[in-house]
Amino acid sequence: MTIYQLLVLFPLWVCLPHFCSPEIMFRRTPTPQKRILGARVPRSDGKILHRQKRGWMWNQFFLLEEYTGSDYQYVGKLHSDQDKGDGSLKYILSGDGAGTLFIIDEKTGDIHATRRIDREEKAFYTLRAQAINRRTLRPVEPESEFVIKIHDINDNEPTFPEEIYTASVPEMSVVGTSVVQVTATDADDPSYGNSARVIYSILQGQPYFSVEPETGIIRTALPNMNRENREQYQVVIQAKDMGGQMGGLSGTTTVNITLTDVNDNPPRFAQNTIHLRVLESSPIGTAIGSVKATDADTGKNAEVEYRIIDGDGTDMFDIITEKDTQEGIITVKKPLDYESRRLYTLKVEAENTHVDPRFYYLGPFKDTTIVKISVEDVDEPPIFSRSSYLFEVHEDIEVGTIIGTVMARDPDSTSSPIRFSLDRHTDLDRIFNIHSGNGSLYTSKPLDRELSQWHNLTVIAAEINNPKEMTRVAVFVRILDVNDNAPQFAVFYDTFVCENARPGQLIQTISAVDKDDPLGGQKFFFSLAAVNPNFTVQDNEDNTARILTRKNGFNRHEISTYLLPVVISDNDYPIQSSTGTLSIRVCTCDSQGNMQSCSAEALLLPAGLSTGALIAILLCIIILLVIVVLFAALKRQRKKEPLILSKEDIRDNIVSYNDEGGGEEDTQAFDIGTLRNPAAIEEKKLRRDIIPETLFIPRRTPTAPDNTDVRDFINERLKEHDLDPTAPPYDSLATYAYEGNDSIAESLSSLESGTTDGDQNYDYLREWGPRFNKLAEMYGGGESDKDS
Repeated sequence: MTIYQLLVLFPLWVCLPHFCSPEIMFRRTPTPQKRILGARVPRSDGKILHRQKRGWMWNQFFLLEEYTGSDYQYVGKLHSDQDKGDGSLKYILSGDGAGTLFIIDEKTGDIHATRRIDREEKAFYTLRAQAINRRTLRPVEPESEFVIKIHDINDNEPTFPEEIYTASVPEMSVVGTSVVQVTATDADDPSYGNSARVIYSILQGQPYFSVEPETGIIRTALPNMNRENREQYQVVIQAKDMGGQMGGLSGTTTVNITLTDVNDNPPRFAQNTIHLRVLESSPIGTAIGSVKATDADTGKNAEVEYRIIDGDGTDMFDIITEKDTQEGIITVKKPLDYESRRLYTLKVEAENTHVDPRFYYLGPFKDTTIVKISVEDVDEPPIFSRSSYLFEVHEDIEVGTIIGTVMARDPDSTSSPIRFSLDRHTDLDRIFNIHSGNGSLYTSKPLDRELSQWHNLTVIAAEINNPKEMTRVAVFVRILDVNDNAPQFAVFYDTFVCENARPGQLIQTISAVDKDDPLGGQKFFFSLAAVNPNFTVQDNEDNTARILTRKNGFNRHEISTYLLPVVISDNDYPIQSSTGTLSIRVCTCDSQGNMQSCSAEALLLPAGLSTGALIAILLCIIILLVIVVLFAALKRQRKKEPLILSKEDIRDNIVSYNDEGGGEEDTQAFDIGTLRNPAAIEEKKLRRDIIPETLFIPRRTPTAPDNTDVRDFINERLKEHDLDPTAPPYDSLATYAYEGNDSIAESLSSLESGTTDGDQNYDYLREWGPRFNKLAEMYGGGESDKDS
């Protein structure tokens, strides 16, 4: 088979791809060479071997990327020596992109690319070709592999990894100092032409900086660039491919360069002379003022150290450098006295702490100024003989014992008398007191080192003539230990002994603690309060002791718990001792000595009650309790039942007699004369629908005349009930079975209030007296309820 591409042909059987040199692969072969059909090779067995004839013509294809034509891009041609041109052979293509990206004409063997190819996505494609008989579908040539390599074009511009770079370089750097290196990458093929050869140039930032064309290293281009004049620079770098030639693609990036500070400026005082004032009463360490030298540098290059180098006040004042503010703080070194001296002069020097030897030529990196300090007179408070006092006293001293004396004097010429007192905020328990005249400190309550080992007091000394002038001093009282506490058990011990214990068996190790703190350390001794036949104590002489058994075997049914008194004493003077009692339980143990059960079970077994019996008793108790609770709940739920029951009972206290009567014509049903003659009524009866709690004596009402109208009669009775103090505190409805004529009140019952007209006015209820105030409130707000 022969492969054509731009008149480039190559016989496959000449060499394999990985052995062929580029010269042979790309050599033009105008006519196919005649090949050897076979070769006879002698063999040891005498047989003649025939070499298999291969009919492929081989080549490596090249294809230009980013093809913009409207037709498919032609790649090359495959041809087999077996192809007679009669269409009996079929060419098949397989491999990378076969059938999609690359297609082949199965009759002619022409290969085309169906779309544009980007070399940056894939640089080459490996495919396999085969020729088969169209009718039999059998291969007439073995399958062979070939490569389509994509030729690069300059279609990618150089790009920088960052859009903006940040760099710095020290100020005053020499020309050519390296600042930073920027690197651009080009996705084109670096092995083909100059498409990926990048050259750097500077578009912005001259004449301060320059860039190396090949490496992209940015360097300084001007000498002695001063940060104090300009600190920030912006440099724009261009990267261009094709070696920087015309037509090349380019990309840019921005580099922000900052000049870092170096110590090239000395500190300077703003004034040659500085005046300060100080009160003679200022205590040692008082800051009286500050001086400051400015430095144009920043950071550690601007750090300044202040010192006093001369003057008549070098022993009276000191200067401290404040690191945060870079100021020199002048403080009082010794007590001042206006009567002795009123003016001091200091010479203060400020010097850089970090000097760069490269800039010594710029001059000395220090400056000086004169500070004059005036002392002002004040009425000084008392002065103590010491800055603080320390007194030590034993805790067993008697109340009222003097533990120490503080002394103070008035420094003024008047020498005013002093009065001493204690700051009670430092002695809330009032354990100490002080003599106001001589400053003697004494106890007012017993001391206890175990409660408080130190007492920090403050004593106040004030002038009697001017109490506002006062001075405070710290007094530290240390309480020394006295052996006044007896040792005790260190912890609570839960001790048990096995029933099968043998004599001399260890059952517990005990230790003790003591609140006292002797100088020689704690030393405890352990012993029994009395001889015990069952147990003994063995002192280990290391502040611990062992509890040992003395007999063979114990019986928890006989004795379940033993109490063992142990005496613990110390070795300090006076000797203190205490007796601690160990509670030792008798338990059953396994063969390893592990506790299984103790005296609790032993106490239950002799009673003859099993576990099941106990559970049954508990269940019975629980059932009885439930019955009692249910009975009490039922009793509480029972209510007072009304004497009159009705289906229409809606709790309005309406008495229903279930007797309609025969109307006004029925004189047998109801005698209206009864209304006019109350004397004919039986004794006033109480309500039958509820049991009253309070009984009232009924009032006798006068008899109404016969000619009294029923309406007037009812009004009189209504007025009597309103004014009757013995009336029950509940609403009631008295039915007289007489409607009357033209009643404006209509029915007073609320039973049918839901069906009445909502626009009815109930304001007249307020005129009926206090008994109808509730109804007036309920029905009088109807309109407002509708509005809301």
